[in-house]
Amino acid sequence: MIEIHPTAKVSPLADIEDSVRGTLIRVGPNTVIDSFVKIKPAGGMGDVVIGADCAINSGTVIYTGNGVRIGDAVAIAANCTFAPTNHAIADRTKRIRDQGFMPSRGGILVEDDVWIGSNCVLLDGAVVRKGAVIAAGSVVRGEVEAYAIFGGVPARKIGERGA
Repeated sequence: MIEIHPTAKVSPLADIEDSVRGTLIRVGPNTVIDSFVKIKPAGGMGDVVIGADCAINSGTVIYTGNGVRIGDAVAIAANCTFAPTNHAIADRTKRIRDQGFMPSRGGILVEDDVWIGSNCVLLDGAVVRKGAVIAAGSVVRGEVEAYAIFGGVPARKIGERGA
């Protein structure tokens, strides 16, 4: 089910796919979703809930997987990927694509007032706390503390926002 608040602005060139499994995709008030953003139900039955006053820029892909929750006033730069699921790979006698998915690490949570730079990847289990900044090109796979600046592959603390 897709729920887009009447004040949200979704580009006609964005692609938000409806789920055949009943996954909820909700876009909050005054959120802007740019052209070539893709929200795709895949890899699980988690919901995607995007808060108010967010900006999601071109080329960003959000898979539903084990769920994605994005708070209010979040800025997501171009070409980011939210991948809240992982392929199972343990059985060498089967092709990876035939093994399904690993158990959930909790999906992805991005709290309020976060800035995610361009070309970032957030993986299953990523938690980005309030006010944090993720530097361009980073891969986030764990918890980012509030008001911290994280960068790199994997992302590590490189600073803090001023008081």
